[in-house]
Amino acid sequence: MHDKKLYGTATVGTKGQVVIPADARKALNIEEGDRLYVVGSDKGKWLGFIQEDQLREMVSHLTDNIELYKDLLDNKDK
Repeated sequence: MHDKKLYGTATVGTKGQVVIPADARKALNIEEGDRLYVVGSDKGKWLGFIQEDQLREMVSHLTDNIELYKDLLDNKDK
């Protein structure tokens, strides 16, 4: 089963600010002061947020395994 959920809507205010619905903040453990990185694609017309600790974990995983990825790409060409 999938874990995707629509938490509701948010309105962009006059200062460009968006309020994340309370249900989403609770479910995703987003608290006051947390840093969220804004990601998106102007070509694909989508926008999302990623929590700083999740981004750090992703970068760490990628950099920890950089030699593995390099080997996979090198072997792909052979």
